[in-house]
Amino acid sequence: MEYRKNDTATAEIIDIGQDGAGIGRTEDGYTLFVKDTVPGDRAEVRIIKVKKSYGYGRLERVLKASPDRTEPPCPVSRQCGGCQLQMMSYPAQLAMKEEKVRNDLKRIGGFENLEIRKIVPMESPFRYRNKAQFPVGTDRDGNPIAGFYAGRTHTIIPNPDCLLGCPENREILEEILGWMRDNRIPAYSEETGKGLVRHVLIRKGFATGEIIVCLIINGGRIPASDDLIHRLEKIPGMTGITFSSNTRRTNVIMNGPVKPVWGQEYITDILKSAAFGVSVRYQISPASFYQINPVQTQRIYEKVLELACLHGNETVMDLYCGIGTISLFLARKARKVIGVEIVPRAIEDARKNAQINGIENAEFYVGKAEEVVPGLEKEGIRADVAVVDPPRKGCDEKLLQTLVRMKPERIVYVSCDPATLARDLKYLSGNGFHAEYVQPYDQFSETVHVETVALLMRTN
Repeated sequence: MEYRKNDTATAEIIDIGQDGAGIGRTEDGYTLFVKDTVPGDRAEVRIIKVKKSYGYGRLERVLKASPDRTEPPCPVSRQCGGCQLQMMSYPAQLAMKEEKVRNDLKRIGGFENLEIRKIVPMESPFRYRNKAQFPVGTDRDGNPIAGFYAGRTHTIIPNPDCLLGCPENREILEEILGWMRDNRIPAYSEETGKGLVRHVLIRKGFATGEIIVCLIINGGRIPASDDLIHRLEKIPGMTGITFSSNTRRTNVIMNGPVKPVWGQEYITDILKSAAFGVSVRYQISPASFYQINPVQTQRIYEKVLELACLHGNETVMDLYCGIGTISLFLARKARKVIGVEIVPRAIEDARKNAQINGIENAEFYVGKAEEVVPGLEKEGIRADVAVVDPPRKGCDEKLLQTLVRMKPERIVYVSCDPATLARDLKYLSGNGFHAEYVQPYDQFSETVHVETVALLMRTN
């Protein structure tokens, strides 16, 4: 059968894609990608885009629900582009992520017998994010709104209380929107490039309870700042109010330095491991990179410490180190830690955090890991243990080549993308290392993303 746009079809959902959309088959074998469906659903679908061998559809109604289907607790989950899996039961989400890791390692890495341990779940799959960025806009009546973008659009779905974020976010946003209404402060318009308030960024330290707000504005100052301070300073945990100027016509959220309005320009948070007797205090600015799920992050860092197997006389390289979160954890147990990160502000934060914690055996370098580490190698500096925590694109091959020459005893790989993890493990496993096992973590509940920690040992 030849399908056209706006045709309806019945599809059996048999799998789930990389972006969380269900993969369905019609009776005549045509493939449809359908958001908000779960493997096992039988669904009526309206076709919205047609390709030769596949198409995209919008869920009209569920004819027969999958045993893994559940009612999303968020009232705007279908419209919002933030979560992809709220309609799927949490055990099914975990099984799907574990299978994704297994499939990528097998298909891309060629690992048939590599041990993949059971995914470490969240105790609760909600209220885990310590950072939220809300775009601000205007509704049809001219009132300011805040929420999240609908999938693949810049249409704001009003939602001040995202269930993945901290409960304090709602009160903070309501006070900011009230300040905008009462003082006639306009929201930024992407169409015209006019208006002031573009985004609201909120960060919370889970261990300390400290909260900081940063307004991203299309201008150089905050008007009616006394009123804004009066509204926000009364919120429990509020530590600082800041702003960052971004006057460019761009999708990039933050483009300028963070400036104070009231209070501190940072929050503090603490990560610790009772098992290893390690506790590190971190100072985090609105622009700092910091893992968004502190509960699972603490578990992941404990695993990194376990796999690094430090006795106190090792040199450890922490590559893609960010603000030094892993570096400073490791420094408590190593002789020396060398952190490398491309973002200069992150390295400033790392050095400051080392000073705050009285850590003197950690050095930090600014630059691309694939350029800095070969330079260190030429100086005769090598690592006994290497920890890599790259972005989704994985490690640059030049860095992997350097690690192969350097021959650390262990490599601990922290990955946010199983596909690039599989690619990099394949390279290392073919060049002097053996992949021992991988351990997945549900770091991003209700989304398709999964974090994985892998251990590689140098072969003789």
